[in-house]
Amino acid sequence: MGLKEIVWQRIIEDVLRPLKKPREWKVLIVDHLGTRILSACCKMHELVNEGITVVENLSRVRQPLSKMESIYLITPTEESIDKIIADFSESSKPHYKCAHVFYTEACPDELFQKFSKSPAAKYVKTLKEINISFLPIESQVFSLDYPDILPNFYGSIAQSRTKCMERMAEQLATLCATLGEYPIVRYNRDHESVAEFTQMFQGKLDAYKADDPSMGDTPEKLKSQLVILDRGFDPVSPILHECYFQAMAYDLLPIENDVYRYATNSGPAQTEMEKKALLDESNELWVKLRHEHIAVVSQNVTTELKKFADTKRMAGKDRASMRDLSQMLKKMPQYQKELSRYSLYLHLAEDCMKRFKEKIDKLVRVEQDLATGTDADGERVKDPMKNIVPIMLDQDVSPLDKIRVILLLTFAKNGQSEENREKLIKHANIPTVDREIITKMSRLGVKIDDKDRSRRSKIERRDRSGQVTYQSSRWIPLITDVMQDAIDDKLDTKAFPFISGQQSTGVGMPSVRSARPKKYGWGKDKSAENRTGPRLIIFVIGGMSYSEMRAAYEVSKAKKDWEVIIGSTHLLTPELFLNSLRNLDSNE
Repeated sequence: MGLKEIVWQRIIEDVLRPLKKPREWKVLIVDHLGTRILSACCKMHELVNEGITVVENLSRVRQPLSKMESIYLITPTEESIDKIIADFSESSKPHYKCAHVFYTEACPDELFQKFSKSPAAKYVKTLKEINISFLPIESQVFSLDYPDILPNFYGSIAQSRTKCMERMAEQLATLCATLGEYPIVRYNRDHESVAEFTQMFQGKLDAYKADDPSMGDTPEKLKSQLVILDRGFDPVSPILHECYFQAMAYDLLPIENDVYRYATNSGPAQTEMEKKALLDESNELWVKLRHEHIAVVSQNVTTELKKFADTKRMAGKDRASMRDLSQMLKKMPQYQKELSRYSLYLHLAEDCMKRFKEKIDKLVRVEQDLATGTDADGERVKDPMKNIVPIMLDQDVSPLDKIRVILLLTFAKNGQSEENREKLIKHANIPTVDREIITKMSRLGVKIDDKDRSRRSKIERRDRSGQVTYQSSRWIPLITDVMQDAIDDKLDTKAFPFISGQQSTGVGMPSVRSARPKKYGWGKDKSAENRTGPRLIIFVIGGMSYSEMRAAYEVSKAKKDWEVIIGSTHLLTPELFLNSLRNLDSNE
């Protein structure tokens, strides 16, 4: 059972089903996080099946429905609690008949006291924490929905950093509670704030364990691990041009909220119209294709189309085009929905290849050489500048793409002098507003200036020279080695120490006492999630790339006894990452 299914099952069992009554409808009120959680794991018709007639946004003006019971799914913040209090203010007629309040995470004592003493308290029939304060992005991917993390975590204001770390620690602990995991915790020691955050997280996790002693108590779950990293650990992966389908599409195409828009011809007159499609796991073909290399995507779509055509006794070709699909739709209009899916992924692949040939074909080889330190023949790159200078002078290459190359060169050289860096920037004609992106990378603990004495732990890379299939994709994210080494119990204990008191995988943890008073009925994990094997959970502060998400699935497939789950503060595309660096000081 994937993360989305687990979360939806928890919402059904802990929130909706206990309140469901025949022929009685309820209104569901959600805040920003609640909206995002529901959007990620269910559809409106599924909510209707559970007795919900309307879903409303907590922050907006809502019409009173005084004869209906309300369910609130909210983060316990002062703003959210003030909104609920206002809904049941004594100065006006209550918005709803009564309230069932569900917090996504632990409610701070001061807010609980404020709420319990308010006029709204007498209308509250249910008050419960369900411990789901994260977004299930995919079956093995989660996010804390914290896109503004860089200024808060890497900024210079300690108060902002501490506040954001406390919030993240609570959110990450709810993930473990939802999964029924009490993992052994390790962290990358290169950034001092990561160690501080890890201690905060362990305290939150211990509190959940005290509330539910069954967390992680099976023999296999005792092996589960959680490894915490920060974005500076691998600055290469988020800026490389990728040639795997999902990562490439999100980098090169204007996909927003997983929605891809494309033009297609429709109807007898073949009129051009815009279509949009959601790229998510509800489509089995997307799940099959998303981690394929772009070189084989169109061929694989055609193979799947031919299988479908054979089952429906339709004439299929070994290699279909958009024209072929159009003809099939005319002949078999009853299969329009199914055939449109194949059309979608052919469009997506063609869009990717068009952008690739227009913009990045000339960049990929140079980027791979810089990232790996070797050329396509496995020979060490002796003079990288020979291939870089033409790119810097090429007016068809965008400033951001040039910055990506400059950064890769800087990483390859382990920093370079300010004089050489300025020469490159001048040759590349980088706008003034973008130049700081390069130097601000150092705020992540990455060596940019050759005089900088800071040093990050060097991860011993596994030899994969015989595994390279595509020369355009020779770089393997560092996180892949971390995943494999952690599972094999080979992860360097100096670079990745255990949290105090933990020594190695499979060691039972000491008992803990709750750090939270039992103010009201804390809900235990009644999820239908029944996985018995160990999990490796990777958490990256500062964003994760789509190539790192792919690594979780690849390692899970290779290590069949383990499931790897990866999460972060948010998802990154190269453009988002560079823009975040540019605005690093904006919130300070």
